[in-house]
Amino acid sequence: MTTRLADIAARAGVSKATVSRVLNGAPGVATRTRENVLTALDALDYAYPVRQRRAELVGLITPELDNPIFPAMAEVMARALTREGYTPVLATQTPGGSTEDELTEMLVSRGVSGIVFVSGLHADTTADTARYDRLRERRVPFVLVNGFSPRIEAPFVSPDDRAAMRLAVAHLAELGHERIGLAVGPGRFVPVQRKIEGFRTALCEHLGLPAQEAGRLVQHSLFSLEGGQAAASALLGRGCTAVLCASDMMALGAVRAARQRGLAVPGDISVVGFDDSPLIAFTDPPLTTIRQPVKAMGQMAVDALLEEMGGAPPPRTEFVLMPELVVRGSTAAGPRGGPRAAGRS
Repeated sequence: MTTRLADIAARAGVSKATVSRVLNGAPGVATRTRENVLTALDALDYAYPVRQRRAELVGLITPELDNPIFPAMAEVMARALTREGYTPVLATQTPGGSTEDELTEMLVSRGVSGIVFVSGLHADTTADTARYDRLRERRVPFVLVNGFSPRIEAPFVSPDDRAAMRLAVAHLAELGHERIGLAVGPGRFVPVQRKIEGFRTALCEHLGLPAQEAGRLVQHSLFSLEGGQAAASALLGRGCTAVLCASDMMALGAVRAARQRGLAVPGDISVVGFDDSPLIAFTDPPLTTIRQPVKAMGQMAVDALLEEMGGAPPPRTEFVLMPELVVRGSTAAGPRGGPRAAGRS
């Protein structure tokens, strides 16, 4: 049976993070504590050599920070790493800027002890996953957040996108909405595919709509305010009285699309977002949204990375966390006779 950090920690009477720091030669561990961990290593016949890290750096690679959920996620992970004596290095992708591969190479060249990828190429079903195999061959520990691929040997951390859609559709159906649209990003991304699956299942369960009909209520666009506006405008033109969006930014675009048609939110059109980004509770109207468990996801990603940095083999699995529906002021009872938008297309 493989010895894991949890076994060593239990034997030594310390935390897994402390074991990881001892294995990596990190400073800040009391002599007595370090000796206890080393004794536990001997007792459990743990073969991985204690080593000195080249640097106390951990890379965090995120998409552009325009979407507030990404800096929020990075902040959670940075705090967790700092508590354990590591220095987080935030590397952000920007349009026309460095690619994920370039950022990865930059971090590796600086001797990072590990990397967390947030919503990266691992979430794109059309991307070549060999880049992660090469990173594994270089013995760089990494964890992937939001987007699963069975082709990559690594720990994954994701929200339950299918369950999120079921929560949102159930809420809107209970309010009397019978024509619910879904505004999502490009279909090549795993979270988008999972949201569509959950959405179709929920429409069948709550409204009795067949999969083909539900498919006509899905509109792809970009993960941005403008993308949400365009997608929502198309869905309103198809008679939707409620629009469920794949991000809070898209939801704000949906509110704009409704108002451009002279429609009130939520009087005429209900809108649901996804993420529960910072400050989204203070929009006009306050946005009903699906809250990603950001704190739990960030902490779990850091814990998984510390495990691997400590020498434990990476679990080839996905940790899926349950999101939460947060009801605010952008959803209300469905209008009788459908939205006035249908007559204004």
